[in-house]
Amino acid sequence: MKTTQPPQNRTNEIAIFGRLIQSQKGDLARDLARFVLNMGFEESDQSRMSDLAARNQEDSLTPDEREELQSYVRASHLLAVLHSKARKSLKRRRAS
Repeated sequence: MKTTQPPQNRTNEIAIFGRLIQSQKGDLARDLARFVLNMGFEESDQSRMSDLAARNQEDSLTPDEREELQSYVRASHLLAVLHSKARKSLKRRRAS
């Protein structure tokens, strides 16, 4: 049986979602795009991410903390993909 090669870019769930959302032809509605651009992490999450990142540099995270940091990284990537789609949608709407 012939196997297929993964895309040359990454194949984690965020990369797959990014390709999925970017491949959609339609733009987000203006209100939805603005809503998405206002989404972000609360201060407590930002503080926790900073703490985990700093301690990761010192190689002092527990396995559970390492997984927590990876969860924040994945969520951050997902948010970046959504923000990108929202910015592109608003830019195209202004241009038309």
